[in-house]
Amino acid sequence: MFVDSKTVLDRLRHSVIAVPPLARDASLALVGAENRRLVADLAAGGVTTLLYGGNANLYHLGLDEYPALLDLLAATADGDTWMIPSIGPDYGRMIAQARVLAERDFPTAMVLPQSFPATQAGIETGIRHAQATFGRPLIAYVKSDGYLSPAALARLVDEGAVFAVKYAVVRDTPEEDVYLTALIDALGAERVISGIGERPVIAHWQTFGVRAFTSGGVCVAPTLSNRIRQALQQGDIEKAQILREHFLALEDQRDAISPIRVMHDAVTLSGAADMGPMLPLLSGLDEHETRRVGPAVRTLREAELAARRERRASG
Repeated sequence: MFVDSKTVLDRLRHSVIAVPPLARDASLALVGAENRRLVADLAAGGVTTLLYGGNANLYHLGLDEYPALLDLLAATADGDTWMIPSIGPDYGRMIAQARVLAERDFPTAMVLPQSFPATQAGIETGIRHAQATFGRPLIAYVKSDGYLSPAALARLVDEGAVFAVKYAVVRDTPEEDVYLTALIDALGAERVISGIGERPVIAHWQTFGVRAFTSGGVCVAPTLSNRIRQALQQGDIEKAQILREHFLALEDQRDAISPIRVMHDAVTLSGAADMGPMLPLLSGLDEHETRRVGPAVRTLREAELAARRERRASG
């Protein structure tokens, strides 16, 4: 499948980009029915682009299960839903998975970041090799300043190896970000995806001109997250800020405990779908953590269901 980069970039701005967990049963096998429930719940809130990466715990996915994952994603997507898988993070898996993807009908894939052992020059070469194997431009995932320089990413974009960057470096003050400024100077804001959920998205939109964002919380409240996107597109920053408040209690728990682990169990606690256990080497929340996270999930989900009732009532 070939989809030109401009078309893909436009599509990434068309929806909040959900980064969902993956449902598994007690034997750790993928559960198609529950994954489809989550995709349908997201679609009910207007979210039609899904990126499977960190929250799906693909860092620990075995090569033998990768074709089954791709089959599941392809079977779950309908005509309006885009599924984007990830590859990596290590070089061996990156290339092996790119070979599998080359035979499948996915428009792009994201490269999971490898922090150790790795060098910037080695990462750049690895992404270049992965794109050559896959045959389509990739999304680079930047989670730290030292992962890849803006100049390296610009080279990969110029060569056609990368078409977009998911930017997820956490800042205490997201409006002040020297690396993001340099990245946008090198690539243009249209190629940068705000990759840390609802908390920094308004700053990234206003200060840096970024027009696409990913979210984990959207898996609990897709209608509300999508309304943030719509408010930003309409220039209603105050409304976006009010809507964002719904997500912050859950985001606080994700920051305090674990973004991936909290998001996995939050979907189950919300009732959107049953995610089951986590694939090791990660594990689900313990009893104490669940008591901490539960109220934030329930409050967010109640606000989501109220927004859906309001939408139905208004026709």
